[in-house]
Amino acid sequence: MNKPPTCPICKKLLVGEGVLQSEFFPFCSERCRHIDLFRWSEGKYAIVEPLTELPDTLPPPADDDVE
Repeated sequence: MNKPPTCPICKKLLVGEGVLQSEFFPFCSERCRHIDLFRWSEGKYAIVEPLTELPDTLPPPADDDVE
């Protein structure tokens, strides 16, 4: 069974019709959305997965890709 969504900042339960279409989703309010943005800007969050290496060479474009 799926759990109802909660705000990642204050953990408030997000209930009601249309909550997924809310302008603040996945947050409960503009305040929580701004708190999250501030945390990102302060470097409090980090992506810990290693970045994948891009190949050194790209394959040549197909003849039908050239205009």
